[in-house]
Amino acid sequence: MSRTVFCEYLKQEAEGLDFQLYPGELGKRIFDNISKRAWGEWMKKQTMLVNEKKLNMMNADHRKLLEQEMVNFLFEGKDVHIEGYIPQATN
Repeated sequence: MSRTVFCEYLKQEAEGLDFQLYPGELGKRIFDNISKRAWGEWMKKQTMLVNEKKLNMMNADHRKLLEQEMVNFLFEGKDVHIEGYIPQATN
């Protein structure tokens, strides 16, 4: 049986993550308050960020930037800005 959470990103009840995917207190906050769907949306944005900004996960500054973007996206409602990227219009 899956667990449900009130997803802070979606602002509604949704299926929660199966396990904590990120370490520490932030990981617990994500596990308790972010849905699978929202995490999937973040993973798409994260991939774009890493590729477009050529982030190196061995670099502590790059990891810190990515973590801040994750918090902004999941908890503060701020979209990820990637220069030159124009999202497709939805009808």
